[in-house]
Amino acid sequence: MKDDTMQIALGVWDIESKAIGDLKTKMDQQDYLKAFDLILHCKGKIVTMGMGTSGVAARKIAHTFCCVNKPAFYLSAGDGAHGGMGVVQDGDVVIAVSRGGNTGEIAKLLETIKYRKVKLISCTEDKNSILGRASDVVIMNHVEKEACKYNMLATASMLAIIAIFDAMAINLMEYPQFSKEQFYYNHPNGAVGERLLKETQKK
Repeated sequence: MKDDTMQIALGVWDIESKAIGDLKTKMDQQDYLKAFDLILHCKGKIVTMGMGTSGVAARKIAHTFCCVNKPAFYLSAGDGAHGGMGVVQDGDVVIAVSRGGNTGEIAKLLETIKYRKVKLISCTEDKNSILGRASDVVIMNHVEKEACKYNMLATASMLAIIAIFDAMAINLMEYPQFSKEQFYYNHPNGAVGERLLKETQKK
């Protein structure tokens, strides 16, 4: 039983690490750079959205951007369709995460995004999906296999999406407006906050 359990666990890690490793060769670098340019020069805020596991990934993306001084906000696509889209205004950039690109709750919001003339970055495995066709930039994310035996549970694909936007967050840290002091004021609590406080007080 223990051997079977570890064999499955090791297989999961192999699949997930491969999905991230494949980004080096499968990621369209021009699309990545276009998306990063929109995020870097965004004059408003970054609004991320998704449903289910995609929503969890979108929430993580927003949090990471906030940590590096890029104002971001997670909006559940379901809440957005019931009045929450008032948060999306001129100058914002929307990042929508949908594995298949046809999530009904997100599709309902595309008209508002277009009406407000907000730039839309989508993360999907299908450029010809409803979301893909409506986007200014499509970050293609197609993994060979999810980690579950039915190839359905969003695992490897979500880690790859998170890795893509982790890279963008690290890119943002290279710009002069972000410093260790700003990192501290964004993250004053916990072990990270304590470490940052000690390091900034040394100066």
